[in-house]
Amino acid sequence: MNNNHKKNNLRAKSSRTLFAKVLVAAFALIFVIFIFQFAKIAMTGQAKGQNLSYRTKFKYTQKNPLIAQRGNIFDANGDMVASNAGEFSIYAILDKQNRTKTGKIDYVKDKEKTAEVLSKYLALDKETILKYLNSKKKAFQVEFGSAGKKLSLHTKEEISAEKLPGIKFFKTPSRSYPNGIFASNLVGITKVENKKDATDIQKISGIMGIEKEFDNQLAGKDGIKISKVDTSGNELPETKVVQKQSKDGDDVYLTIDSKIQDYLEILMSDVQSKYQPRELKAVVMDSKTGAIRAMSQRPTFNPSNLSGLSDSWKNTLVEDQYEPGSVMKIMTLSAAIDSGNYNPNGYYQSGSVKVDDRTISDWNKTGWGSIPLSQAFPRSSNVGMVKLEQAMGSDVWLDYLKKFKMGEKTGITLPNETNGAISFEHRSDQAMTSFGQSINVNTLQMLQATSAIANGGKMIKPYIVDKVVNPNTEEVVEKTKTQSAGTPIKKETADQVMDAMKQVVSADYGTGRVYAIPGYENNIAVKTGTAQIASPNGGYLTGSSNYIYSVMGILPANNPRYIVYITIKQPQRMTQSAEKILSEIFNPLAQRLLQSTVKQAPSSISQIEVGDLIGESVEEAKQKVTKLGLTPCVIGTGSKIVQQLPKSKAKILSGQKVLLLTNGAMTMPDVSNWSQSDILKLSEVTGIKIKTKGSGYVTSQNLKPGEIMSGKKNIEVTLAGR
Repeated sequence: MNNNHKKNNLRAKSSRTLFAKVLVAAFALIFVIFIFQFAKIAMTGQAKGQNLSYRTKFKYTQKNPLIAQRGNIFDANGDMVASNAGEFSIYAILDKQNRTKTGKIDYVKDKEKTAEVLSKYLALDKETILKYLNSKKKAFQVEFGSAGKKLSLHTKEEISAEKLPGIKFFKTPSRSYPNGIFASNLVGITKVENKKDATDIQKISGIMGIEKEFDNQLAGKDGIKISKVDTSGNELPETKVVQKQSKDGDDVYLTIDSKIQDYLEILMSDVQSKYQPRELKAVVMDSKTGAIRAMSQRPTFNPSNLSGLSDSWKNTLVEDQYEPGSVMKIMTLSAAIDSGNYNPNGYYQSGSVKVDDRTISDWNKTGWGSIPLSQAFPRSSNVGMVKLEQAMGSDVWLDYLKKFKMGEKTGITLPNETNGAISFEHRSDQAMTSFGQSINVNTLQMLQATSAIANGGKMIKPYIVDKVVNPNTEEVVEKTKTQSAGTPIKKETADQVMDAMKQVVSADYGTGRVYAIPGYENNIAVKTGTAQIASPNGGYLTGSSNYIYSVMGILPANNPRYIVYITIKQPQRMTQSAEKILSEIFNPLAQRLLQSTVKQAPSSISQIEVGDLIGESVEEAKQKVTKLGLTPCVIGTGSKIVQQLPKSKAKILSGQKVLLLTNGAMTMPDVSNWSQSDILKLSEVTGIKIKTKGSGYVTSQNLKPGEIMSGKKNIEVTLAGR
């Protein structure tokens, strides 16, 4: 037993000795390998193929981006339109290991106090803030949701003054639009780019309008700063700093005049509120230079809070195309005159004309009988325009459409401009283009084409940016100059068309009499328009409000300075005629523009005083009214005048109607081509209610001319646009 015990002890001792020798040998081998590797690293400066000197240098080198400031956007007068405005987001550090450079704690230690203080400045109660601070997830830091974002500098400074440990802020770039709704779809907006990682610096980029089109110039170029730091991230003194300087973005100066733009926005908002159209667009262009002085649309949005943005994602004046309707007759008349195919004294039968298998009608279905071609334009006769197109021939007409740059972009520096299109395959399409159907345009194409009338035959390209300026050196980087878009017609042609546009306002049969402005006679030239809207199912929409109504005006007509173009699509509350609705924008805007360019004429010249006609014979009264340049309208079968409207000593414009009620039986006059306001006057002077259906000018009446009005109920007239 003792021998066996001794043998076991000897074997255990031998095993321990062997293990010790193996362990010593292993350590010796590891030590040799370590010495070898160390010697190799010392000699080569590399480990596992990596340059340790470079890695060490990289580890203690800090790269900081130098962020460029985005450029500002100004109007033509140097007033601010868009600028930078920093917003702040708040966050709380929860990691208890975090310290300042001086070793002080830099995390939220007293959560109760922190929550109580923050609840004074954030839209969160104390309990909600505590939930964020007591996050169950192990996190280095936490944010406070949307309530902790977009804080103003003032709020940030107030919270900072509380000196709460662990409460930090980071600046979020943002854009300020101090004017609110101000050519919003033209100026555009920006977005904050997503962060790639926690250390990435956020920037903003343009996503609409000028902000998008000039994003590269506005954004500038970032720089970089490279410096040596210690293990705590502190920059080492007297170390070489290598940096690439940032270049701030350039400033963009628009051609927009804020005084005109502000006034236009007010007028647009009022009409939008009263009549609720699907779309409303207006633009004012300097006819001599092509500079856009004002541009607005409805629906629109407020860039300060983005309200309305979901319904207004684009600049419809540039990006949408539409059939312009009768405003296109400006180009049709121009082409006919310029090509030698216009005989103003030639007569044609108005009402309707058949082209192949399509019947084309005037807005007044019955027409005006056989009338001279000189009246086709001011009456806005579709049939008259078809006659001109046929006289020219389709090839000549198409050549002029191309001279007027139809179907071609204007090249304005705004995103996504549409080309437009011309449908010219069939004879009926060719005929319809003469009055603005079967052809699609954008708003600026129509302005560009009309500028040929205002500039003696020379077309001017519209532009929206006046110059781009380096904010540091004030050097003009880019400057826009007035550019010709061609000379589609001769000066003599432009002068004749201008006279025809004046007649639209001044002639008794003109469709734009509502656009006359007292004191500025002979200085307003317009063309009205009513265009059908294509149906998604083919053909055109029906219904009294399913049109695009428009007016194109040149001001002042004798020495053009501005072109004003307004369109309204599908007004849902059409309580006035389309012309009257548009005049609520056009007239006050035109008057303001004219005040700066034309000395107002004396009222004795601009208005005509109506004398006292009561008691006069019908013939005597008619002669007096006609001599005044007014239009007499006799109501009844009597021989003497017993009522008149306007009343004695009232002042009205040349060409307007004077209603003369006789002492005989009250009979219905022929009200063809009467405006809605004329019908209201008839109702007033007779004391009989007359129902109006539709809008525009009278095309039919259910009580025939000469029939007795007294005792009749449901007297109704139908109106249509043009």
